[in-house]
Amino acid sequence: MSMLTPPGMGGKYRITGDKHPRMRSRRRRGRLVLALVASVAALGLVGWGTLQLIDVFTGGGEKASAAGPKADCASKASPSASVKGAAPKPGGITVNVYNATTRGGLAKNTADELRKRGFKIGDVGNAPKEFDKKVKGTGILLGPSSSLNSSLPVLATQLSTAERRTDAARKGAAVDLIIGDGFKNLTAKPDADKALAALTNPNPTPTSTSKKAC
Repeated sequence: MSMLTPPGMGGKYRITGDKHPRMRSRRRRGRLVLALVASVAALGLVGWGTLQLIDVFTGGGEKASAAGPKADCASKASPSASVKGAAPKPGGITVNVYNATTRGGLAKNTADELRKRGFKIGDVGNAPKEFDKKVKGTGILLGPSSSLNSSLPVLATQLSTAERRTDAARKGAAVDLIIGDGFKNLTAKPDADKALAALTNPNPTPTSTSKKAC
């Protein structure tokens, strides 16, 4: 009786021979996995290479069409102006001068200086109640809506630190110079003349001279 035969079962169920079921070795299974991974990687490389060739021969596909043609590699500057159209001359601007401070004589002295600089002078006196002793800065330049890009920038050359305001309900073309607590003097005449010349005869100044690489 074979040692593999269970006791009491006799020879009917005797197991004879020395052959056993064979199992696939781990080394062989590892080789199959590596071969599968290598195949997938090869297919991926082939696909990627195909896309690259298509991209080369079509010039970049959608990216190229989205970018559009390069019409000009150099960045161009656009001139900017403070006034629309031709700036009015000081002689064509009527200025009312009001004093909103507690210091006497400011309105008259300032009006006289503006007259010497070529402006027409209208009313001169104390500021209206809504502004009297309420202007903390150097002054306020006030005019109708139409003066925002015409007479106000011209008057501002004489007091560059003044605040500019417009009143849509205001009638007429005259503008106001309301003197505030921070006022000392008008802008020095040489500087005011230089600013006025730049305003009336603007030279386009490039905002950027750098060029993009083509």
